[in-house]
Amino acid sequence: MNLNLVIDPHIDPSVLLGHADRNLKVLRELLNVHLSYRDDTLKVSGEPAAVSRAAAVIGEIQRHLRHHSHLDRDQLVAIVRRTEGELDRDATTAGPDDSGTLDVAARGQLVQAKTQGQGRYLESIVHNDLVFCEGPAGTGKTFLAVAMAVSLLRRSIIRRIVLVRPAVEAGEKLGFLPGGIEEKVNPYLRPLLDALSDMMTFEQIRRYMANDIIEVAPLAYMRGRTLNEAIVILDEAQNTTPAQMLMFLTRLGERSKMIVTGDPSQVDLERGQESGLIDAHRTLRGIKGIAFVKLDKSDIVRHRLVQNIVQAYGERTQGTN
Repeated sequence: MNLNLVIDPHIDPSVLLGHADRNLKVLRELLNVHLSYRDDTLKVSGEPAAVSRAAAVIGEIQRHLRHHSHLDRDQLVAIVRRTEGELDRDATTAGPDDSGTLDVAARGQLVQAKTQGQGRYLESIVHNDLVFCEGPAGTGKTFLAVAMAVSLLRRSIIRRIVLVRPAVEAGEKLGFLPGGIEEKVNPYLRPLLDALSDMMTFEQIRRYMANDIIEVAPLAYMRGRTLNEAIVILDEAQNTTPAQMLMFLTRLGERSKMIVTGDPSQVDLERGQESGLIDAHRTLRGIKGIAFVKLDKSDIVRHRLVQNIVQAYGERTQGTN
């Protein structure tokens, strides 16, 4: 994995790098990563877990250099050991740091909560075993859930990631689909795999799926199972029925977490069918250990037009009521 870290322009690069890049050499040895500096950017390459640790260490080094003009080898080693110790102590409660940043990188950048709503969402996942997150397209519901799952897996807090979606068509009948079951359900599950592929290489995903560490499956495959030591994400939950939602929620096993995401304004069920997401909100609210997070258009982090589109359609819907 490669990660580009922008160095604070107020920090003297010569102090950070050390004489003849001596500090970089020490960091390479201690952190087992490759480091190179160019144009105020430090490139970190290596295994994902090592890169994540290196990013945390470099953050601490920058904090040190904002208040000190000197960094010798002993100080550098002390910062590395202290930061690694803190990461190890925090391993049983993986979650965002004070700035809302996870130890998971996507497309070369650490995953970070970009709004207050997203920050509440990540904190809710840390402190609850079952979290419902509702919000319009582009608010990061699925992406952040998958990022938290990857973080928990890398820290060995859970042993498996299970990504689930109902196989419901979005307003159009696709008809008979050729091929085996994998080919038939792949279009429904593709968005979950897309989020995962931003954080892992294809080879890692393939290996984890072959070893049953990562599973991507349609909702119907959950019946009759108990999922222990897993983080289970149900995406597009507005397209479940109340019976399907109950079936899914009762799969929760020991030392597991569930994240249920959806947009109540985008229900694709047959006319007259009630959404299991809406029913769960009404039925389960107030139960200790279950959190409900509501994101809105201010939490949209996609193209700026997505926020305007969501607002326009929302205003039109209100006008017809």
